[in-house]
Amino acid sequence: MLIFRHPPENISRPQMPADVVIVGGGPAGMACALRLSQLIDEHNIKNPDSQLSKENIYVLEKAREIGQHCLSGALLDPRSMRELLPRFEKEAPLDAAVSKEAVYFLSEKGKFKFPITPPPLRDHGNYVISLNRFVKWLGGKVEEAGVTVFTGFAGSELLFDGDRVSGVRTDDKGLDKNNQQKSNFEPGYELQAKITILAEGSRGSLTKQLINKFDLAKDRNPQTYGQGVKELWEVPSGRIAPGEVIYTMGWPLTSREYGGAWIYGGKDNIVSLGFVTGLDYPDPRLDPQRVLQQFKRHPLIAKLLEGGKMVRYGAKSLPYGGWWAIPPVAGNGWMILGDSAGFLNSQRLKGIHLAIKSGMLAAETACDALKKNDFSATSLAVFQ
Repeated sequence: MLIFRHPPENISRPQMPADVVIVGGGPAGMACALRLSQLIDEHNIKNPDSQLSKENIYVLEKAREIGQHCLSGALLDPRSMRELLPRFEKEAPLDAAVSKEAVYFLSEKGKFKFPITPPPLRDHGNYVISLNRFVKWLGGKVEEAGVTVFTGFAGSELLFDGDRVSGVRTDDKGLDKNNQQKSNFEPGYELQAKITILAEGSRGSLTKQLINKFDLAKDRNPQTYGQGVKELWEVPSGRIAPGEVIYTMGWPLTSREYGGAWIYGGKDNIVSLGFVTGLDYPDPRLDPQRVLQQFKRHPLIAKLLEGGKMVRYGAKSLPYGGWWAIPPVAGNGWMILGDSAGFLNSQRLKGIHLAIKSGMLAAETACDALKKNDFSATSLAVFQ
C-alpha cells in the first residue's frame, strides 16, 4: 500500500527567524545567495550606520552535499557568470571551451550532417562543464561569503500568514515507511522568513504549492515538459575532442514526437550524452529511457561508445512551455527562480545562465527590500 507522507500533527516544532530563505542549492539558488552577499557587503561599506546582516540568510539544499543532485555534463553560456564573478574562468572547474560543433539528422541506420549549424545551436564561446563540480565550487564561494548553507534539509511545506508567504517548514527526520515516528524522530524546523525564494528546479514541490494556493497559472499557457535522460561515459582516447559538441534529431523518434540528443566531449575522455523527449508524445508506449538506449545503438553513437564504460547516469525534467507559460514570479514575501519559474530556452537547450541571472536579479530585489524593510508584493514586484 502506498503511504503519502503528511507532517505529523500536534507536535512542537523549533522556530528559526530568517531574513531570506533560499530553497534549492543549484545554480539559481547559489547565484542568488552569492549576489545577495556581494550587495550586502557593498551596502555596509557605503552605509556604516545602517548595516545589513548575512547571519539570517539561509540556503536549504536537500542533498547531503552541495551539487550532489546536479547531473554532470552540461554546457554553460558564461555571460551571467561574468557579471556575477568577472574573472570566474581562472578558477572555476571548466572542462573545455567549445571548439567544434555538428548537427545531424538520423535515420535508423543513416545520418545527414547539416551543412551549417543553426544559430540557436552554435556554442562557440560556451564551456563544457560538470554541473556537479561547478555547483560545488559555487557553493564554496557562497559559504566563504558568509551565507549559511544547510545541506540535507528539504523544504517540505510553505508557511502562510494570510496572503503572505511567511517561511518554510523543513522535512521531519526519523519517520518510518508508514509515516510513523521512530525513536530517532526529529521534527522539522519552521523558518520564519521575511522573503522566501524558491529555486527548486523543474516542478518543485513548494513551487507547486505556491502556484496552487494563489492560482498563479491563471491566464498562462499550460507548462509543458521534456524528459532528459543522461549518461556519462569514459571512452577510448581520440574518439571525441574536449569541447566537441554534437546535436542530433530524428531517429529513434518519429515525426509525431518532439526531441533530440546531445553529445558533449569533456576532459579526460569523458563524454556526456543524453536524449530529451517531449512529454506530450501521443503514443503511450513510448519510454524516454528506452529511446536513449535505442539511440545508443545507432552506428554513429555505437562507434563512439565502443570499448567505453558508463560511469554515471540520471534524468531531469525540463520546462518547455516558454515565455507565455511562466507564472508570476514575485508576490507578497516570495520569488521564484530558474527552472521552477520556467526560465529555459528550449530552442538552445540552455537554462543554466538564465537560472544564474534570475538568481542575481532576485538578490538585487531582496537587498532593496531589506534596506526598505518592505517585503510586500509591491516591493518585490520589481523582480517581475
